[in-house]
Amino acid sequence: MEQLEILFEQFTGEKPLSIEELPSSGSNRRYFRIQSKNHTLIGAQGTCVDENIAFMTIAKHFRKRGLNVPQVYSSSEDNIYYLQEDLGDDTLYSRITQGRESGKYSPKERELLLKTIRKLPEIQFEGAKGLDFSVCYPQPEFDERMIFFDLNYFKYCFLKATGIEFSEIELQNDFDKMSQVLMHSMSDTFLYRDFQARNVMIVKDEPYFIDFQGGRRGPIFYDVASFIWQAKACYSENLKNELVEAYLDALKQYIPVDKKQFRTTLRHFVLFRTLQVLGAYGFRGYFEKKPHFLQSVPFAIDNLRKLLVEPFPEYPYLSEILRELTRMREFSEMGVDRRLEVKIYSFAYKKGIPNDVSGNGGGYVFDCRALENPGKYDHFKHFTGLDKEVADFMEAEGGVQKFLTKVYSLADTHVQRYIERKFTHLMFCFGCTGGQHRSVYCAQHLARHLAGKFNIRIHVYHREQGLEQEF
Repeated sequence: MEQLEILFEQFTGEKPLSIEELPSSGSNRRYFRIQSKNHTLIGAQGTCVDENIAFMTIAKHFRKRGLNVPQVYSSSEDNIYYLQEDLGDDTLYSRITQGRESGKYSPKERELLLKTIRKLPEIQFEGAKGLDFSVCYPQPEFDERMIFFDLNYFKYCFLKATGIEFSEIELQNDFDKMSQVLMHSMSDTFLYRDFQARNVMIVKDEPYFIDFQGGRRGPIFYDVASFIWQAKACYSENLKNELVEAYLDALKQYIPVDKKQFRTTLRHFVLFRTLQVLGAYGFRGYFEKKPHFLQSVPFAIDNLRKLLVEPFPEYPYLSEILRELTRMREFSEMGVDRRLEVKIYSFAYKKGIPNDVSGNGGGYVFDCRALENPGKYDHFKHFTGLDKEVADFMEAEGGVQKFLTKVYSLADTHVQRYIERKFTHLMFCFGCTGGQHRSVYCAQHLARHLAGKFNIRIHVYHREQGLEQEF
């Protein structure tokens, strides 16, 4: 932390006024939003120096190629700490929450998805031009070792954990065939490796890309499969086809496209990526005892089920085992939503603090009465904290942002720990004099903040207005 403060002061010429740790994404890197009077930057601390160097080098190269990635400003001599551009908190993942949860994507959500996938060929081809792939971590290119690492990840961390009996020799024979098919599609392009909605920031409605430090030279099909067949995306078959077509249209400016052949090859990468994802879920869920990863398994199994409708004659034994997987009852039962449920209330103190109906005793209660009160002015009496007029008033005064920044820090830490400890309920309450302006504004903004960062259920109750909302 001290090293990041030094880097910040050296780069900006100003001492940081606040440092907020951002929620981790499951890696060993830690991110901090560092603010001074005139600057806001993201500070990163990574324990793997080679990985840090890969990210910084690739980011600088991508910027030179005109790609939408954060600018890296400076790093410590040991390359453990570095500063980068702050792209905000708005991710593609948060922008498509409604579609992901309902399975019905709005026109605006679909357009963001299409805009993102159209950018992928640019990353793959422009990003590869002149890039020194030797800097890539942990290896410079997609190869047979990587394929077998991921297939064995599936075999040992997921398949064996299910208890299904299988022949390792016959399974390996099909793994060998899959490796040959995948390697036949090798190209001199950049493979992002983790191209997904969580790694896409939205800045002024334009996609920007982060977390590409695992990238390397590799085939173009892998990232298409990663993005469109995300386990919990719930894309309809029509939307998947629309996204593939959008990618292919953008791809035409780089290479000739045989759509039928592309889709044939893509199916193999979708299968491979799905097995890799199941291996990751198995490791995180069965071995690291993190149940929220196992909640994603039914979605990946459903992807498998749809894939196997059209046979894979190249892999007869693997296909037989996968069909058995899709018929296992426990995976459909794992679909029960056991995510953390967060209830957020606004209320008037004169009517008492809201009761906790979960039986867990409640949670945080924040007093908003120190904030400037719009209710003192007749103009605002007929508005609530949900209205733009009240929001503009509170944000112009400035105190609410400082207040919520501290609330967000507490809430993020608490939510993360509740998820890790497998708790199911958490409660936040915001009170003010009448429960109409300040508390409503704060409750609504905390709900949006948490919805953008965590895969949890969020229910908002504006008690004095009798309003309920689910995020």
